[in-house]
Amino acid sequence: MRYIITIDQRTSSSKVLLFNENLDLVDHSDIPFKVTHSKTDWTEADADEIYEATLEAVRQLDLPKGDDVTFSVSLVNQRETFVIWDKNTGIPVYKAVLWQDRRGAPFCQELVEKGYEATIRERTGLMPDPYFSASGVKWVLDNVQSVRERAERGDLMFGTIDTWLIWKLTGGRVHATDYSNASRTLLFNINDLDWDSVMLKLFTIPACIMPETRPSDSTFGETDLGGLLPEAVSIAGVLGNSHGALVGQLCLESGTGKTTYGTGSSVMFNVGEQPVKAPNGMVCSVGYSMFDHTFYVLEGHVHSSGAVLDWLRDNLQLVDSEENINEIAESVPNNGGVYFVPAFSGLGSPWWVNDAKAMITGLTMSSTKAHVVRAALESIAYQVADVIELATRDLNTPIRELSIDGESANNDFLMQFQADILGFPVKRLGLEEASGLGSAILNCCACGVYTSVEEIKEIRKTSEICLPSMKPEERIQNQQGWLQSVHTVMLGVKRQ
Repeated sequence: MRYIITIDQRTSSSKVLLFNENLDLVDHSDIPFKVTHSKTDWTEADADEIYEATLEAVRQLDLPKGDDVTFSVSLVNQRETFVIWDKNTGIPVYKAVLWQDRRGAPFCQELVEKGYEATIRERTGLMPDPYFSASGVKWVLDNVQSVRERAERGDLMFGTIDTWLIWKLTGGRVHATDYSNASRTLLFNINDLDWDSVMLKLFTIPACIMPETRPSDSTFGETDLGGLLPEAVSIAGVLGNSHGALVGQLCLESGTGKTTYGTGSSVMFNVGEQPVKAPNGMVCSVGYSMFDHTFYVLEGHVHSSGAVLDWLRDNLQLVDSEENINEIAESVPNNGGVYFVPAFSGLGSPWWVNDAKAMITGLTMSSTKAHVVRAALESIAYQVADVIELATRDLNTPIRELSIDGESANNDFLMQFQADILGFPVKRLGLEEASGLGSAILNCCACGVYTSVEEIKEIRKTSEICLPSMKPEERIQNQQGWLQSVHTVMLGVKRQ
C-alpha cells in the first residue's frame, strides 16, 4: 500500500500526517517549538529547532511495515516565514523570522510614501507590508554583521520555511520552492512566474541567494527523513498552508472559497487561471499549480484568530482550555455590547493598519468575563466576514457558501456565529487537516495517481453544513457595533 508522509510545518509546531492511498488520515503527531518575541513586534524561532521538531514528529508516527508498503513525502507550510543560511555549512545566519514579525514596517511605509505601491501590486499581486518576507530579508541583510557581504559573494541561501526543510531533508541537494510560497515573498512576479528583478533591486536582495521555483505538483528531490526511512523517497507536492486547504476543500473552480482558522485566518477564493487586480485590502497570489496549469487566488488575511484564544488562556487566564471557551461564551445570551478588536499584530484585511493595537470596547459595570470571552470568539467571525464582504463585491460570482477548516473550525459556537454573521451556510470538512490533505492531493498528482481535475473532484470527505439562524436586524446591529469598534481602533492610530 502507498502512504504519504505529509509535513505540515506550522507557526509554533511541526505536525506530520500519515495518509493512506485513499487519502484517509491514519496517524499524526505534533511537536511544538519555541517562538520568541525578543523585542516589540519581533517574532522569531530557531530554524534548526524547527527541522529537529519535524524529524521528531516523523519519529513518533507508527509507520507501517511490509514489502508492499511504499512512502513519499509532501510538504505544506507557514508561508512568509523565512530563513537565510550558509550554503556550505548549513548554519543559519539568523533566526527564522516568522510571518507575524513587523520589523520591516518602516521600510514598507517608505516604499508607499515614495509611490511604489502600484508597481509592487502590479508585479507581485501584494502590497508593501512586513507580513510578507521581503522587508524582513532586507533587515537581516542590513543589520546582521557581514551577512550582506556573504550574500553578495554567493555564500548564502534564502528560503521560506519549505525551502529550508527541503534543503535539509535532501542533504543540501535541492534549493527550491513552489510558486505559491514564492508568491508570498514580495519578490515573485505572478505574471511571469519567476523572481522579479525590479523587486529584488527595490529590496536590495541579491538574486544569487534565491531558490529555484517549481509548480506545486513537482518533485522536489528525495529524502530518507534523516535516516528514519530505510531508503530515500520522493518529496512531491509542496505549497503554502492556506493554499493547501483550498485544494483540500476541493475549491478548484473560480468563485469557490474557504477560510482556514489558524493562528491567523486565511480567507481565500479561487479566481481561475489569470491573476486579477485585487481590491484594496486584499491580495492576489498564486493559489496552486496542477497538471501544467496555474491557478490564482484572491486572499484576505486576518492576523489574529486562534491567537486570540491562546491570549485568553495564557495571558489573561480567563479560560483553562479551548474546551471550556464555548461553555463560558454561551453562559450569556449575547456579548452585552462588548466588542474585542484583536489587533495584536496590527489589523490585516481589509483594513491593513500596521500600527493598530488591540482594544476591547463597550465595557460597563455589568460586563463579565463571559462577555469578554464571547466577544473574543465573535471577533474571529467578524474579521472573516469583513474580508468576504469586500471580496464578493469584486467577484462576478458572489460567495453563497463558505468552506471552513483549521483548528478553530471545530468550535461549534464559532461555526454557528460565522454562519449567522455572514447570512449564508458554512460547511465544515469532516477532516481537520485540510491543508495537509491538499498537499497529499498534489503529491498524488506529481506521482501519477491522479491525471485530471475530474478525478480529484471525486474525492469526497464527510462535511457538516451549518445554516444561519440570526435575524437580519440582529445581524445588522451586531455588524454595526463591530465596525464602530474597528473605527475606534483606527482613530487611536491617527492620534498617535
